[in-house]
Amino acid sequence: MRTAVGVLLTALMLFPVYWMINVSLTPMSDMRKPPSLYPVHPTTEGYERVLREQLPYLGTSLLVALGTVVLTLALAAPAAYSLAKLRPAGRRTLGFLLLVAQMIPGIIMALGFYGIYVKLGITNTVWGLVLADSTIAVPFAALILTSFMASVPDEVLQAARIDGAGPWRSFVSIVLPSSRNGLITAALFSFLWAWSDFLFAATLDSGGRMQPLTLGIYRYIGNNNQEWNSIMATAVVASVPATVLIVVAQRYVAAGVTSGAVKD
Repeated sequence: MRTAVGVLLTALMLFPVYWMINVSLTPMSDMRKPPSLYPVHPTTEGYERVLREQLPYLGTSLLVALGTVVLTLALAAPAAYSLAKLRPAGRRTLGFLLLVAQMIPGIIMALGFYGIYVKLGITNTVWGLVLADSTIAVPFAALILTSFMASVPDEVLQAARIDGAGPWRSFVSIVLPSSRNGLITAALFSFLWAWSDFLFAATLDSGGRMQPLTLGIYRYIGNNNQEWNSIMATAVVASVPATVLIVVAQRYVAAGVTSGAVKD
């Protein structure tokens, strides 16, 4: 009984994914017909268009996502180390501010960034999107890494200090390698946020030459016509990198999310 319920719930959750694939294989001539649970006349014309027209957008999304991961880890890892092990004055307030930063609506941040970017002349740039996306990812990554780095035994750091290692050497040689699962978790979520971002892209890069895939999909959406097979084919292609990353990093993410929840 439990197995049957589990299979049913899994099928319900995965049905939107199946329907996306189904529509991506349906010819445009069949779009106005009653929907079918499977493509009666399957075609790959949607995927052919995506591979022909969307690769530049795909490359931009990859560049923005990877840049966001690098910048996020470069900022969040030292910050987490300071909060977890150096214990600066006001660290509880800083931790609270990191939580509050995640509650700010994205549209407010996007409008604020737009005003700043216009004055600085950096709208429609890839690194501008990287900076904007990092503001969402850094607070979360810092909290995840703080919890994980706090679980590194203080005795190990004290032994390293006796051997002459300073705070930076301890951070690079001991804390970072011990925090591998947390780093992978933070990197994965940062990548997914930047990869799926639409709000910042539409606000800060809607007129740029290098637009991410979330904007490139609008090539197939017009005022009077929507090319649904191409839209869904783009969605399927865009889902592949994220799915592969999640499958590969699944065990590291599970360990990273639960780290620090239980103390010895």
